[in-house]
Amino acid sequence: MAQPPETVILNGRLITFNPARPRAEALAISGGRIVAVGTTQDVRALAGPGTRIVDAGGATVLPGFIDSHVHLFGGSVELGYLDLYGVQGEEALFPKVREWAARCPDDKVVFAVQADYALMGPGRRTTRHDLDRALPDRPFAVFSPDHHTIWANTPALELAGILNGAEVDAGAQIVMGDDGRATGELQEPSAYAPVLSMTRHGGRDMMGLVTGADPEPPATAAQRAMDKDAIERGMKHCASHGITGLHLMDGNFYQGELLSEMEDEGRLLCRSQVPFHYKSFDPLDRFEEAAEMQRRFDSDMVWSGMVKMFMDGVCESRTALMLQPYPGTDHVGDAVFEADHFNQACIRADAMGLQMATHAIGDLAIRRTLDGYEAAQNANGRRDARHRVEHIEVLHPADLPRFAELDVVASIQPGHAPFGGIFPPVGMDEVLHPEQIPLCFAWQDIRDSGARVAFSTDWPVIGVAVMPNIRGAVAPTPLPAPWREQSQSLMDTLESYTAANAWLEFHEDRKGRLKPGMMADVVVMSHDLEALEPSALDTARAAITFCGGRVTWDAAGGDAE
Repeated sequence: MAQPPETVILNGRLITFNPARPRAEALAISGGRIVAVGTTQDVRALAGPGTRIVDAGGATVLPGFIDSHVHLFGGSVELGYLDLYGVQGEEALFPKVREWAARCPDDKVVFAVQADYALMGPGRRTTRHDLDRALPDRPFAVFSPDHHTIWANTPALELAGILNGAEVDAGAQIVMGDDGRATGELQEPSAYAPVLSMTRHGGRDMMGLVTGADPEPPATAAQRAMDKDAIERGMKHCASHGITGLHLMDGNFYQGELLSEMEDEGRLLCRSQVPFHYKSFDPLDRFEEAAEMQRRFDSDMVWSGMVKMFMDGVCESRTALMLQPYPGTDHVGDAVFEADHFNQACIRADAMGLQMATHAIGDLAIRRTLDGYEAAQNANGRRDARHRVEHIEVLHPADLPRFAELDVVASIQPGHAPFGGIFPPVGMDEVLHPEQIPLCFAWQDIRDSGARVAFSTDWPVIGVAVMPNIRGAVAPTPLPAPWREQSQSLMDTLESYTAANAWLEFHEDRKGRLKPGMMADVVVMSHDLEALEPSALDTARAAITFCGGRVTWDAAGGDAE
């Protein structure tokens, strides 16, 4: 080595995910790359007078975590809103809301996030009248954790112009009451977009999800600066959890431009893939925009090449698309796409060499998504496409083997499951038939089928913190039959958060392993993860995070270089 390395990490328990050398004690970094991996003695000998020396103290050292399903802009903005996680009932809710409203006198809409579907109590559906009592004199709205429903009070509905209803996209609904007015429940993006447009960032943070288009009118210079500041705060939050890479699941040119500008300004702390969001009402010719995004965003830090689509909603609001009606109803959920349109979209995107990621939660939605991917293979021939199905919550047994047969990746969020330790382990039983439950959140069954499995959070549906999600996968909450055991091994889980996600983005030869020549995306943990009890894995967190050799988080100092 001609020059001493810039950084060495010593005395670690390295999990490299390099089959040629799966374990090591130390590594060296120069020029944004890993230049040596070996024993502490050998790597220490490479250090010079100016080399930064990091003593891992026997803790685990890993490739930087890649969260392969996030909503970065929205998650970043929501760090600044009232968090209602765990709040239920009037006595708990009303004081929090009023205190928060007093702290936010200039907000057009007082806004809260992480509101449970049982916010007002078990078995009750939240209405505008409930929220009127919480805050009668100002517009007020709350977001569900899954981001498929917003509940708004009467002043918010009036301000948004939707108290008397409005036209919405397929799969969305402004729920109407017997009095001919909105109840306050707004299901899916096009129904709640008018409320979001009045929040602090004017809905720009969710526009890549709601419309897939850019802000109209275009954001001002001051708004762009405000948006980049929010994203920077969000990325610092991600880096503090050892994250070096993100796959965004909503996208438009505007978000890609913000991230590219931040890269040029030296403010980008995580590598980010920005998808093109194809909507059910879009013509096939709109895929030319996806090709333009792929051309325009093509750096090591910001890139595209992926299409995001939605096939259905979520189980909790009964908008997930099912093969049979929900218990006690004649309703099977809401199809976002008609099957033929989706198949044609898959054929076009695949023919253009684009990767596809499709939200599919219900068993019929999953089947139709796999059908679309199969239609693309039949039309275009088989290729190394690495198409993805996102979430996969209710799976029919006949579709389990199709993931491996079609080389489709299962993109899963362990923290979403009722046994994932983040949401209450009750509620899903009410919207499912007993025979559907055995293959719900079937992580290990999917893995055993031979399919590739990727893990992520879907931040801000749940927090972006990696270790609670890992604990949820390795040590899930036991539930009685017909729920089945789906616990993961620690090694499989860590691989699905690092090397598998690097592979998923077609960068397996550049990142995701601790090996000379790889990008120096590295996290030094606070603990030896293999020595922790599985139920205590969430007590560990990142001590130091490196992205491209740059320190993006240091728990001792708390900030990036």
